Amino acid sequence: MTVSFDFKNQTDVYLKGVNPQNEVLWQTRYIKKNPKHKNIGIQLVSVHEEMQKNPKETLKYLDRMGYSYIETFVYKNRSFYGLSPLAFKKLVKDNHLKFMGSMTFYDLPTNDHQAWKKAMNWWKECIEDHKQAGVEYLTISNNQLKEIKTLSELKKYAEYYTAIGKLCKERGIRFAYHNHSDEFKTVENKVIYDYLLENTDPKYVSFQADLHWMHLSQINPIDYFKKYKNRFISWHVKDYKELGQSGKMDFELYFEYAETAGVKYIVAEVEAYNYPVWYSINAAWNYLYFNLL
Repeated sequence: MTVSFDFKNQTDVYLKGVNPQNEVLWQTRYIKKNPKHKNIGIQLVSVHEEMQKNPKETLKYLDRMGYSYIETFVYKNRSFYGLSPLAFKKLVKDNHLKFMGSMTFYDLPTNDHQAWKKAMNWWKECIEDHKQAGVEYLTISNNQLKEIKTLSELKKYAEYYTAIGKLCKERGIRFAYHNHSDEFKTVENKVIYDYLLENTDPKYVSFQADLHWMHLSQINPIDYFKKYKNRFISWHVKDYKELGQSGKMDFELYFEYAETAGVKYIVAEVEAYNYPVWYSINAAWNYLYFNLL
């Protein structure tokens, strides 16, 4: 008997058994459906091109691979991938996923009163759109840190983030700051990240630790998890290549401190591909599910 495999996509395969006379003896179809009870999320930057081409199919594959929820980074013009908040919420729900988090961006306004008012109005609209979409947390990052020269300048950012966090809390949404590498530079002998942790109100501002960027900056994230307990509601779990395969990062040790850090949302992120994208996305889920959670 000869068995043939016809892969329709990364999660769907048809199998057929035939005898030497090429007569079909049996045939079946296998659809991948990994378990979801460990609540693993994924940042959609990992499948950005796929989402641009076919969001419905992409979300379907993520569901089958075992991801429980998504985090976006594309909020623009009050929409997600060109869809209204309610329409995108429905698309995600129809594919058995939850829309839990969103990276959002609005630079610090100038000292002008009108600029501040405009920024706060933008955030109110942004928060309302995400509330409609069912989102539980918003995050922000900062690409302007290289320009900061004094702590008084940095203080404005801390006040800005606290103001955003207050607006979020009023609508029942968490707000968190997402790091890259510049946060570990110093201003007036103070590490920027430490300053933000110490000068934002924990009632309004949490943090999303990007483990890869911390490691790249030669920072041990465990030091932060122990010093600033329960400030990190989310982690971005990313490696230098497919998750867990670089051998550079001690993820198993990091995860021993997840409870200390206060983590609620574990988000896989894959940007360095050595294999086809869906293999890498599936490998990330496998590593989290079988090795870390």
